[in-house]
Amino acid sequence: MENNNPKLIMLVDDNGTNLLAGKAALSEGYKVHTAGSAAIMLEALEWSKPELILLDVDMPEMDGFEAIRILKERPETQDIPVIFLTAMNDSANELKGLELGAVDYIAKPFSPPLLRKRVELHLILKDQKRVLEEQKIELQNYNYNLQYMVEEKTKTILKLQNKLLAAMAEMVEGRDGVTGNHIARTRQYMRILLSAITNADVWAEETSKWDIELLCQSCQLHDVGKIAISDVILKKPGKLTDEEFAEMQQHVAIGVGFIENLEDGDSDSAFLHYAKIFAGFHHEKWDGTGYPYGHSGKDIPLLGRLMAIVDVYDALTSERPYKKAFSHGDAIHIIMDGKGKHFDPALISFFEDNLEMFNRIANDQ
Repeated sequence: MENNNPKLIMLVDDNGTNLLAGKAALSEGYKVHTAGSAAIMLEALEWSKPELILLDVDMPEMDGFEAIRILKERPETQDIPVIFLTAMNDSANELKGLELGAVDYIAKPFSPPLLRKRVELHLILKDQKRVLEEQKIELQNYNYNLQYMVEEKTKTILKLQNKLLAAMAEMVEGRDGVTGNHIARTRQYMRILLSAITNADVWAEETSKWDIELLCQSCQLHDVGKIAISDVILKKPGKLTDEEFAEMQQHVAIGVGFIENLEDGDSDSAFLHYAKIFAGFHHEKWDGTGYPYGHSGKDIPLLGRLMAIVDVYDALTSERPYKKAFSHGDAIHIIMDGKGKHFDPALISFFEDNLEMFNRIANDQ
């Protein structure tokens, strides 16, 4: 079906070949304006506001970093998502761009299908953010006596939140080339263990405060920091060097920082509180040899200890760029060997009680 009102994308690059390739890749579903320099882009923005900007980093006169500073300083352009295009595999520059407000990086030469998918996902996120903001304004104006309306709108917001999380999860998974739905499976594994612990009345003081549905939603953000890690590292088929592994470890701190930015002063949000624990502690180990904090034993939050089990199980039973998938039996053997070293021995007991359910989910991938 023909789109009679296509969204406007602005493509900025000093290389004419890249402009032609990018326009060809996107013109079927979008209206594309091209600009050969940042200065031309800024002039064009005075009369036309795109939904998204694809901005080259390395340009003469004014590079992408200076251009995005200007865009974020101007009220009329500060909310336009900017995706950087770059031929440089430099993680420091990628982090710099993300700190300046870019939403993503795409390596050149780009794949047309990947370019279209990234653009589509970020436009979905922008639309959902706009809807959420509109819903928030509406909620603030509701009369307190209209309880039914409030409840209905709250359900709508929760559905939108789930869609936003799903889109974000897909974007994160797409970065490292994982073919299975890692985040969806870890959410299912987490639900199994949370329910088992709650029903057993263990750690009662802590579990009595748990909202299992909210926990299962928030655990989807445990790997959100990978969005800032270079494709070269995420998609490397072999073992990472020490330097590359140190860079990969940064996804934890980046993820925690991302969630803290979402809090924006709302430290009472249970959803974001849980998400920050999952993101910050899922690579800690019971014996203290994990990262980033090197915590051990019960100094690691209970939710972080749970996330470590489900994350490792899914990583073992899934195919990754650097390895084939292990069988369920081999994965169990490895996890059992990590009992008391990598994993909390008490939690491993609950894991053992639910192996059949874990195996069923893993085989459905």
